[in-house]
Amino acid sequence: MKRLFSILSRYALAFAALLLLWQIGAWTLGPYLLPAPLDVLHAWSAALRGPDLPGHILSSARRVVTAMLLAFAAAFPLGLLLGCRRRLDRVLSPLVFLTYPLPKIVLLPVFLTLFGLGDLPKILLIALTTGYQLLVVTRDSLRHLDARCLDAFRTLGGTPAQLVRHVLVPAALPDAMTALKVASGTAVAVLFMAESFATRKGLGFLIMDAWGRGDQLEMFSGILSMSLLGLAVYETCHILEKVLCRWKTLEARR
Repeated sequence: MKRLFSILSRYALAFAALLLLWQIGAWTLGPYLLPAPLDVLHAWSAALRGPDLPGHILSSARRVVTAMLLAFAAAFPLGLLLGCRRRLDRVLSPLVFLTYPLPKIVLLPVFLTLFGLGDLPKILLIALTTGYQLLVVTRDSLRHLDARCLDAFRTLGGTPAQLVRHVLVPAALPDAMTALKVASGTAVAVLFMAESFATRKGLGFLIMDAWGRGDQLEMFSGILSMSLLGLAVYETCHILEKVLCRWKTLEARR
């Protein structure tokens, strides 16, 4: 309980500091360029009671959560495979590292052309961006695994399925969950870019539409909503890391 109170206190202090900096910026720049935080919070709370903002939030949340689940489901097993199969890694890793630096957001027009204007191209684009980060980190975490651990497990008569379950997954999962937390920020950023084009639903559309109309309060309400969405996604990944990697927490307490 004390630990929870300490965490909440730190978040409250950080939030208060951000509000103070925001207010100073509003005094300096003026309300048209940067509305005061209390004005934005009032407009945001009023918008939450209407039909539009909750719908935009749900659309964005559905897209980013679906994309991250898809990325993990595809990239984590492939990372395990590349990390433990050296021959396959020698064939596929050059392709991975050649395409990894490519900014995936530039593929948005291609995805829209191939998959239409619905949710699918946006979800695939976010999944591709985050999946690369998960794939590289998972693969590298197993590449650094001590070979003596694998030899000892095989000597004890472990089957390939048991090797994956009891050695490879526990070795790679903590790094993969850390990569997922880092990728959550990237996922929300790509979500904003993807929703800025060829859609009428989502926080990215709301922000850009309000900006085009000069509605600062609505624009900053959308920015606040997207920031909170990013925070929620990050904290969900953090909680999942605690649940799925309990042994790491136990080791840290020793």
